[in-house]
Amino acid sequence: MSVIETKELTKYYYLGKNKVVVGLENVSFSVEEGEIYGILGPNGSGKTTCLKLLLGILYPTKGEISILGRNQFDIEMKKNVGFLPENPYYYDYLTGPELLRFYGRLFDLPEKVINERIEKLLYLVKLNEAKKLALRHYSKGMLERIGLAASLINDPKILILDEPTTGLDPIGCIETRDLLIQLKKEGKTILLSSHFLSEVERVCDRIAIFHRGYLLATGTLKELMNKYGVSGLEELFVKTIEEFDKKEK
Repeated sequence: MSVIETKELTKYYYLGKNKVVVGLENVSFSVEEGEIYGILGPNGSGKTTCLKLLLGILYPTKGEISILGRNQFDIEMKKNVGFLPENPYYYDYLTGPELLRFYGRLFDLPEKVINERIEKLLYLVKLNEAKKLALRHYSKGMLERIGLAASLINDPKILILDEPTTGLDPIGCIETRDLLIQLKKEGKTILLSSHFLSEVERVCDRIAIFHRGYLLATGTLKELMNKYGVSGLEELFVKTIEEFDKKEK
């Protein structure tokens, strides 16, 4: 069953007189319940624009979005979605538990539920021993993990992650990868954007390759490798983009 679906999703940015930049152009795809779906593409390919449209942060120029059977602006739907932006901003002097409590109250969760989830999530992201540490003392990896915990405070059915491993060292990448696999086993549907091909290859059930605002290919890695006659994700990535660029010339 599809929990996220787009139809001809399009976003144009109008920059001054007679200047239009394509953010997305007629993008249609679906994400099935319980899978990890990866959106790939170089910088400026439309990955973040796509996620912001899904979250209702941006308004589409045209096209349709359905999330859990509702449109992207539906408040009840948003209660079932967690989001981790690429460069989140946190108040430096809050501790991890204080940050999670803040987000829990935004979702109007009962205090008892918030307390229970704070304990569970800090343990899940391996920050239970840093409860008294202010966020300004967190490493990049710790900030990424507390951000992931914050995106889970409402116990969402869908988790949307924008570049969740950016700036992490190899150990941090492994820990994030293992956590995503664990969340999938718990029944979460995960949509993640990334340009780290090796990480996507290890965790994603299906992928979508974006370039210049266009969706070039989508499917399982095996399906796409067979279709394009390649032996790995890196080769697939390069070939789809090169073929597109040749057609555009």
